Amino acid sequence: MAKISGPLLDRIDIHIEVPAVKVAELGQKRPGETSEAIRHRVVCARERQATRFTKRSGLFANADMQSKEIQEFCKIDSDGEGLLKMAMTKLGLSARAYDRILKVARTIADLGASDEIRPEHLGEAIQYRSLDRNLWMS
Repeated sequence: MAKISGPLLDRIDIHIEVPAVKVAELGQKRPGETSEAIRHRVVCARERQATRFTKRSGLFANADMQSKEIQEFCKIDSDGEGLLKMAMTKLGLSARAYDRILKVARTIADLGASDEIRPEHLGEAIQYRSLDRNLWMS
């Protein structure tokens, strides 16, 4: 981790630590969402994004948004603003991370067929910044 610079890490939208699976857990069958159900949610989310960006040339997905589009399409309520400000302060996140969190939260909302970005979407997106400097160096 020490070899990855903060500015490089800032350019990665999602950071997820994936621990090794224990041998005893490999054979366990746990119920989960089917691939077909996941595919359906993703297709629907992509359709929402395509509709959102119909009049924007060069924009096809939330990840493509720049600051102007983030301000337009990633509006959050006062609860969401408070949550995001607290995360920015406590986790020492950068302005670039702020934009990334909003774009990921917009995608999470799309996957949940939500027109609004709610605090739970932001909370999940914030969790996906687990490798930011202040988290892994402390």
